[in-house]
Amino acid sequence: MSELKGLRDDVYRRPLATALLRLGLSEGWRCADVGAGGGDVSVALAEMVGRDGRVYAVDSDPATRDEVARAAAAHTQVIALTQAGEDLSLPEAVDLAFCRFLLLHVIEPLDVVRKMADAVRPGGWVVAQEPITSAGRIGGDPFSMPHARHADVGAVLPALVRDAGLAVVDAWAEAPAGVGPGPVTEYLATLTGVDPGDDPVVLPPLVTVIGQRGRAG
Repeated sequence: MSELKGLRDDVYRRPLATALLRLGLSEGWRCADVGAGGGDVSVALAEMVGRDGRVYAVDSDPATRDEVARAAAAHTQVIALTQAGEDLSLPEAVDLAFCRFLLLHVIEPLDVVRKMADAVRPGGWVVAQEPITSAGRIGGDPFSMPHARHADVGAVLPALVRDAGLAVVDAWAEAPAGVGPGPVTEYLATLTGVDPGDDPVVLPPLVTVIGQRGRAG
């Protein structure tokens, strides 16, 4: 999916590209990137929705507003909002609410998914992408993320989306893998501060769930 220029170096780029292709995301869409972080996904969405679209880059950390502003300087359709996922409140209903690597850190994942479901228009979409951290491997040993509240939330993600009142339209898992120097090793070193060297690495599988809100009437 060549439109996702902002994610060209993202090792988890393919699951996002697959999801957006599945939805048919195109110009004019209104989107929310919940837990936007540095804004890479927000910029990628902005490139796809064009100047007639809008992307709300939402994050609970006020410092990310400046990060998103720098990343999205050329995209006036990106609007940065400082909000926690549990308090999500947008100026308008959106066509798509998206989150990635967010629910593993929040206090109550279901509350956030419900807020995302409420934020989309009838017939709109919620896409959540979360890891099964313990299924990742470094040299054959399980991967761990002790600072995450729900490190394996991806394993229950389809149920969370269903319990939020959405229809589960599609769900799958993907895990980038590599050995020796390369994007997977570099990503892991950045994430953990530990260089795995020449050990084989299987990053935590990222579970993608596509949910749809029921249409009014």
